[in-house]
Amino acid sequence: MPELAEVFYFSRQWRPGLGRTILRVCLHGEKRVFRGSSPRALREGLSGRRLTSIRTHGKQMLFRFGRDCWLGVHLGMTGTLLTESSRHQPLDHDHLVLYTRERALIFRDPRLFGRIRFTRSSRPPSWWSELPPGPLSPAFSFIRLKSFLQRRGGTPLKPLLLLQEFFPGIGNWMADEILWRARLHPLTPAAAVPDRILRTLHNMVRKVSLAALRTIGRNGQDPPATWLFPHRWQDGGKCPRCREALIRRPVAGRTACWCARCQKPALPRRPRRS
Repeated sequence: MPELAEVFYFSRQWRPGLGRTILRVCLHGEKRVFRGSSPRALREGLSGRRLTSIRTHGKQMLFRFGRDCWLGVHLGMTGTLLTESSRHQPLDHDHLVLYTRERALIFRDPRLFGRIRFTRSSRPPSWWSELPPGPLSPAFSFIRLKSFLQRRGGTPLKPLLLLQEFFPGIGNWMADEILWRARLHPLTPAAAVPDRILRTLHNMVRKVSLAALRTIGRNGQDPPATWLFPHRWQDGGKCPRCREALIRRPVAGRTACWCARCQKPALPRRPRRS
């Protein structure tokens, strides 16, 4: 599933439509990607309006048309955004196509795991404004992270990092990258991490998010070979730091990748004696 940086990259594919008027809307209104939204209201609301802004937050996108029309996009596992010429004829999986004079802005999703939302209001809709702080937000503080992990002390770090209500935009590969950089084993219980390592973890969440936006997010380019990212997919892949063979195993239902030498498992801390 696309993560923070991939979502930002795909959102940029509609940038040629900024400032352009939507002349025609084609959609497959019966498809489940429109669940909870009215395809008719979407078609009537966007026609004749200009695309005025593009924003992303974690795995969510928000497109503003005119002053009071908001289009939300979640790509799911197989969704993509792309731009073609205005002569483009919608394909079977092109579930939403917005035509301007020069371009066609397309949402394509073969497996229908994505979602399209539409709201008319003077302010951003609640499903956007109530999203939790992103990892690069000032509100994503060390104190906030520590408090969250204290409440989930028995849960391993890897599934915690995948919880979108606290780490919006962090997905499978980013979680592995963050833990590898922080030298934390994915099965380490949250309660076993001392404050000094928690600060490293907080710092790595922010650093990996920012660096991913500068590579994948900007131009779709993969991160450099010094990252875990290009090695975690390889059969027989080795840790770029120590050259130990990487381990790939399911953790809480998701494949995790780590280095046994660099990421030692930790046990829960014993309570201090009074």
